[in-house]
Amino acid sequence: MRTVVGLDVSTTAAKAIVWDASGAAISEGRGAIDLATPRKGFFEQRADDWWDAACASLRSIAASGAEAIAIAHQRETFVAVDASGAPLRGAIVWMDERAKGDVAPFADAIGRDRLHRTTGKPACVTPSLYKIAWMRREEPALFARARFADVHAFVAARLTGRFATSVAAADPMGLLDLAHGDWADEVLAALGIDRARVPELVPTGALLGQVTPEAARATGLREGLRVFAGGGDGQVAALGAGLDGPGRAYLNLGTAVVLGVVTDRYATDLAFRTMAGAAPGTFVCESDLKGGALSLEWFLSRFAPGATAAELDAEAERLSPGADGVLFVPYLASVMNPYWDDAATATLVGLSASHGRAHVWRAILEGIALEQRLAIEGIERATGRRIESLVALGGGAKSDLWCRIVADATARPVVRSRTVEATCLGAGILAAVGAGIHADVGAAIRAMTATGDRFEPRDAAAYDAIFPRFAGLYPALTSRGAAPSAGPGRPR
Repeated sequence: MRTVVGLDVSTTAAKAIVWDASGAAISEGRGAIDLATPRKGFFEQRADDWWDAACASLRSIAASGAEAIAIAHQRETFVAVDASGAPLRGAIVWMDERAKGDVAPFADAIGRDRLHRTTGKPACVTPSLYKIAWMRREEPALFARARFADVHAFVAARLTGRFATSVAAADPMGLLDLAHGDWADEVLAALGIDRARVPELVPTGALLGQVTPEAARATGLREGLRVFAGGGDGQVAALGAGLDGPGRAYLNLGTAVVLGVVTDRYATDLAFRTMAGAAPGTFVCESDLKGGALSLEWFLSRFAPGATAAELDAEAERLSPGADGVLFVPYLASVMNPYWDDAATATLVGLSASHGRAHVWRAILEGIALEQRLAIEGIERATGRRIESLVALGGGAKSDLWCRIVADATARPVVRSRTVEATCLGAGILAAVGAGIHADVGAAIRAMTATGDRFEPRDAAAYDAIFPRFAGLYPALTSRGAAPSAGPGRPR
């Protein structure tokens, strides 16, 4: 049996899975990662915890016969390190909001449109570059001697001794000239850094090196095991979801809900952010709702203590589409596409004394689903290509109710990925191609991915009637937005 390892260093845990050539999981391990909130809006981790969790997960698997390993990771999270690779401070996590005040000055200095065209990222607080600008302003002494490592670069350096990262791993930081797959010197210069202070950049899927003797002792991996460059969890998950071209989108129903379409054309639009694809020569047009399953977790902890998601699903399933008039706009963690408003907040409307927790629960599920319709229509308009179906993955994909609501709200079939660990599988696909188990990414996707349950739209007409009211709520409540007919992110 030929096997490889996919390692996913996510926000809450590191997960290692041994995959065979058919994409079957042979062995799995996990190590937890803590999240600190030293101040309101600040989210940090110890970068050493990434490595410790990776080691714990890798020691738990039976990987003695594996031929290669590849890394996927939480995106936009980065750490300042010294010349030896030791962390100089806590790593700043993707959800951190400390740099809100740095976004406009930095983007305006370069030019918002120019920055967007170069990096593929409209101006918002999520990309790492604004937090690096914050560090330059608030921690100048530390900034002056820092190098900046994404999660992939930090873990790869511990595994191989090489300070390097991939195009698909570094891209979410917002520091690349994405069309050319290289560091954007203009952006680096605006931050006051140069290429000596960022990792060596290699193509996604390239050989990074081999597991060192020290790393072998820490992880239990075989010394000399080949390490291939992976990428950010969203792009790598597209591989694990089986996407190798346009026509289908992956929908990760996780803490953040991420929808993405793979394309071979580089294009930018406010309807999405553009990411480097995990397959050579590809890009991903991606929607990112930071308040995804986070909204469900928030409701459970604050308003339904002791209840489970499954219990509330059962209650909400008895309600009709539209939750008896309750609507939820899911911007609990601000909004990226299509409005790019770091100050946005969530909205719950239509409540009366006759409503209960099931109505609000269903409204949250529907609001997130309707937001995906808004994203799909924007991506289709900008790219000229129709999205025919969605591949659901992540923890939320286990909910039959949520999958059915998404199918109805978007008027598109939803199919479940065979594994909820599509990110780990995507890393395994890159490792399998690197090891020569499969000839190329397309062949690996065909051999290693599959889908399960399929949900056809049944009540699409009901959501056709609800959608205009939903889409108009945010523009009606803030001058920052725009009516959908005016184009997302543009004033009326």
